[in-house]
Amino acid sequence: MDRTDVAENENIQILLEKAKGGDRLAFKTIVTLYQQKVFLLAYSILRNREDARDIVQETFLKLYRKLDAYEREKNFQAWLLQMAKNLCLDYYRKNYSRRKELESAKSIEELNLAADDGSNNPTSSDLRQVFSRCLEKLGDRQRLIFVLKHYNGLQYQEIAQILNISVGTVKSLHFKAVRNLRNLLGPLVGMES
Repeated sequence: MDRTDVAENENIQILLEKAKGGDRLAFKTIVTLYQQKVFLLAYSILRNREDARDIVQETFLKLYRKLDAYEREKNFQAWLLQMAKNLCLDYYRKNYSRRKELESAKSIEELNLAADDGSNNPTSSDLRQVFSRCLEKLGDRQRLIFVLKHYNGLQYQEIAQILNISVGTVKSLHFKAVRNLRNLLGPLVGMES
């Protein structure tokens, strides 16, 4: 862990302790810090914006009820995202008959995941859309790992913990996701793959 990770971990520990004591502002701060990451995870699994929002709410309700269950030595973000992933999987199993509807839901490009630099550069917007369409073509696990790594900024070890798979499997799936994205993007942006 580098200094930034240690400081971030200490800050989240302070917020968690305050939230356990009933401090609503501390809990709201935790929600603000992590809701986008939980949303991205949920969306990458469910591929439906409204369902992902529901999972975000459920995740933070469950977190509030389970504040006492969090073990200080665990990585909080990994623990929270594991909780969100489990809620997504439960939701997916219960609503499997809706799979066709989920696949026709809004594409990831409509989420505006890329940082907006304030410019309305059509080329940048076009590239984001092309990239998002290519990301949608990845297999579920590859896309999920790519989102966790590049949008949520998680390390391989954290992703392995969340998905309950080996670090080697995470690295392999990430490598395949990047390779597949290159192959998909290459012809679209005028590069040879």
